[in-house]
Amino acid sequence: MSLGLPPRRVTLRMDPGLAIVNVVLLLIFFFLVSGQEGRVFAELDLPDSRTLPAGQLPAPVLEVLPSGQWRLDGVLVQPALLAAALLPGDAPLHVVIDREAPSARLFELLSRPELSDRPLRLVTERRVGE
Repeated sequence: MSLGLPPRRVTLRMDPGLAIVNVVLLLIFFFLVSGQEGRVFAELDLPDSRTLPAGQLPAPVLEVLPSGQWRLDGVLVQPALLAAALLPGDAPLHVVIDREAPSARLFELLSRPELSDRPLRLVTERRVGE
């Protein structure tokens, strides 16, 4: 004798492992995309630094010469003696560096401990007629 019971419904359960794999793949894609360096699509117009007449330079001024030597207010100074050559105070130090100089030279200057509390300003001269 058959009771006529309805057939048993089979419920499908989603495997949680598939969802975890999807989340991990999305995180990998996110970190790959966000970790790439941003590209600059516009042309950059860098300022041009030249030798300025001594009367037009602000004070104090530190010139980083292409040879790697430093000149503070027109006087050659060794990098190790820069702290002793600078006058104490909060006056900003004006830095003149050649635009063709390697960036490591500027970063070396900026990372000096004696310049950590002093404001720095890059001195540049715009080319006339261009």
